[in-house]
Amino acid sequence: MTDGPTLRFATRADAAGIAALHAERIAGSFLTTLGPAFLDRLYRRIAVSSHAFALVADGGEERRRVEGFVAVAESTPALYREFLLHDGLVAGLAATRGIVREPRAVWETLRYGMGGDGSPETAEILSTAVAADRSGQGIATALVREAVDELRRRGIAAAHVVTAVGNAAAVRVYERGGFRADGHREVHHGVAQQLLVWP
Repeated sequence: MTDGPTLRFATRADAAGIAALHAERIAGSFLTTLGPAFLDRLYRRIAVSSHAFALVADGGEERRRVEGFVAVAESTPALYREFLLHDGLVAGLAATRGIVREPRAVWETLRYGMGGDGSPETAEILSTAVAADRSGQGIATALVREAVDELRRRGIAAAHVVTAVGNAAAVRVYERGGFRADGHREVHHGVAQQLLVWP
């Protein structure tokens, strides 16, 4: 029996596992509609970016899978620029159906990510998820706390995250990780989201 997952920095090799977990556990997000190939490309970029990082909860030798993850951008606009420059064409082709289906949502996501909507100019937790069979074991909270600790080590003193209004479980995780509710944001037109900030 294992003592629990090990937290470590994600590598490019983890991208497919992170993407699959994102698609499964954050199924209602716009990014999920862009497909697994798009998500894989995004998480590969986050793993190697100088503007972002991801941490994974690794199930170890017995389980051999990503059991949870948190993805963080030190600067979301810088990460988006880097992603568009290096991965935009391939990711765009992979996501063609989603882009054609929801061009407005694509524009709103880009505008938000590039800081064009007045978003807080702080680091951002982009996504957090834990496998369904590992839910409720404190893994998400441990990942968020470790992400905050890593931001501190990098000299970053503030961060924010947005999550669905009414997602009480996510709000609890972020609050346990040191965040506090700070009103609402609207990334996509007509869809209010809960804004949480740290410190």
